[in-house]
Amino acid sequence: MSKPGKILYEFGPFRLDPAEHILLREGLAVSLRPKEFAVLLALVEHHGRLMTKDDLLQEVWPGQFVEEGNLNRHISSLRRVLGESSDAPQYVETVPKVGYRFVGSVREIRDRGADMVIERHTIARIVTEEEEEEEASGREVIESVSEPKALLTTGAKNNRRRRLAFAAGLVILIGLTIVFTYAWTSRKSQETKTAATVTSLAVLPFKPIGAGEEDEYLGLGMADALITKLGNIQKINIRPTSAVRRYDAPNQDPVAAGRELGVEAVIEGSVQRVGGRIRVTVQLVSVKDRTPLWAEKFDEQFTDIFAVQDRISEQVARALTLTLSSTEKELLTKHFTENSDAYQLYLKGRYFWNKRTVEGLNKGISYFNEAVEKDPSYALAYVGLADSYSLLSDYGGLPPKEAYPQAEKAAMQALALDERLAEAHAALGLIKTSYEWDWPGAEQEYRRAIELNPNYETAHQWYAEYLSGLGRHQEAITEIRRAKEINPVSLIINAVEVSVFYIARDYDQAISQGQKALEMDPHFAELYGYLRRCYEQKGMYKEAIAALQTRRKLAGLDADETATLREAAAATSARVYWQRRLEQQVEDSKRELSNAVDIAEIFAQLGEKDKAFKSLEKAYAERSVMMMYLKVLPNLDPLRTDPRYADLLRRVGHAP
Repeated sequence: MSKPGKILYEFGPFRLDPAEHILLREGLAVSLRPKEFAVLLALVEHHGRLMTKDDLLQEVWPGQFVEEGNLNRHISSLRRVLGESSDAPQYVETVPKVGYRFVGSVREIRDRGADMVIERHTIARIVTEEEEEEEASGREVIESVSEPKALLTTGAKNNRRRRLAFAAGLVILIGLTIVFTYAWTSRKSQETKTAATVTSLAVLPFKPIGAGEEDEYLGLGMADALITKLGNIQKINIRPTSAVRRYDAPNQDPVAAGRELGVEAVIEGSVQRVGGRIRVTVQLVSVKDRTPLWAEKFDEQFTDIFAVQDRISEQVARALTLTLSSTEKELLTKHFTENSDAYQLYLKGRYFWNKRTVEGLNKGISYFNEAVEKDPSYALAYVGLADSYSLLSDYGGLPPKEAYPQAEKAAMQALALDERLAEAHAALGLIKTSYEWDWPGAEQEYRRAIELNPNYETAHQWYAEYLSGLGRHQEAITEIRRAKEINPVSLIINAVEVSVFYIARDYDQAISQGQKALEMDPHFAELYGYLRRCYEQKGMYKEAIAALQTRRKLAGLDADETATLREAAAATSARVYWQRRLEQQVEDSKRELSNAVDIAEIFAQLGEKDKAFKSLEKAYAERSVMMMYLKVLPNLDPLRTDPRYADLLRRVGHAP
């Protein structure tokens, strides 16, 4: 009786072997974590059928409490391994808010001899042929002499021995061939092992050696340049500069940083400027076992810094045994300027821009302007100007009417020089959203930015905010989660996720996400602003006032507790709460700038419609960034039936 054998699954170039717990791609093993394999197996076994998130959690983590985000991360990792995206799935389809479905064509194979290696399959075939030959020969003898098989002639027996000896020799020869073939393929497999396992990478800020204040920008600058270059390789998910910039401590453990960033390998190094020369040491390290995958030293003239960066990026790609397209090869060595002075000024500009303070942004603008003076064709420097002016308005460093026109001018100049700059398209999308209220134009720019660089997390973040303002909540959630996949440690992305759920009126989810984000950094002021709004909608006035006070304190504002705020925290009715909030807001406006939209929300909740619309008209005249949410802010609900609200919507580009 033959055994049933084991089941194998084939789809596309992949073969999934549940018994051996292995996934092969064109015969080569693909590295998967145990739970990733379990998720894939569950989806494949139920191919064509919807598996809810609860079904998957129960099947992969039976009896355990596991957050949904854990499953989402495993799905994201699987998509990278399978070479697909959530936007165009070949294998794993997302059913929003429900679960996942394996949509690839699956072939089930019952391998009856699966416990045999290739050599045993070969032996079985030879023996079968020998037996068939022997049986045929035996029949001929019987027919000729009419005697039992035991009375075969000595000649027949000798023939049988010769045939068996020949078969044994053939088996040995085939076995040796297989051994040598296995050794050769094992070596080739080892050569491609890194490519099969490393799908995510972080470039940490290089450690500046003996750098004075003048050269402190070099460490982050080198990392930023390599991130830009390696980010053009589609097969590798590169963590953005905003994700790695905090890992700049001299004693930073690269493997610990890699684990926090959720990557499989890290690039770390040191950089030293000695007179007119630059010395760089760099290594690629496996996060899993700290194994160095590649290392090199460079000592060149500082004017050859571009060549050093080219060689590092090319050798990293080679160490990862990646096969690059012609476009990727071109982008890997693309220089936005050949002027080393302009490049140094750009690095300094980005260094101060990354500080995200009004002072830092103003210094960045100064350096970017010097860079374009040195090289007027330097497109990236214009992008730096656009980003700086946009953030300067958000941080209160310039009024929107002064900042955004400058940002737009710089973004347009960057695109005139290089239409393929994703950062410039995203910057233009932000301007059209926050200042011009050109909703179709903004969406076109965001989509173009993501098309050019799918791993540009800021484009996904800004697009999510745009979609949220239009009330396209599920799309907004998808985009902010994609941004979070790219940069899971970004505080602003985690904060915007809270805002997206708040606008979608899923207050419990917003609060849950906000509390998780605070575990990353309880000193991020913007998170408390979003949480305060959620607590207000839930009638949790004590928590709302606590969040308000914490935000004020972290922002460097007067955070002394007042009788008014104590009464607001203790309020048992919405009217009392909002009345006390109004009193405090009026008092605060004497010492600091007040957001007209915030005031309008309070008046709306108190039923003071005339005063609410007066504040909204002020926000409209100032072109406040919060006007992008006019259509969806929950606190403005009492105004929606008023004809003045419909008129205001039309003026900011929305159909009422």
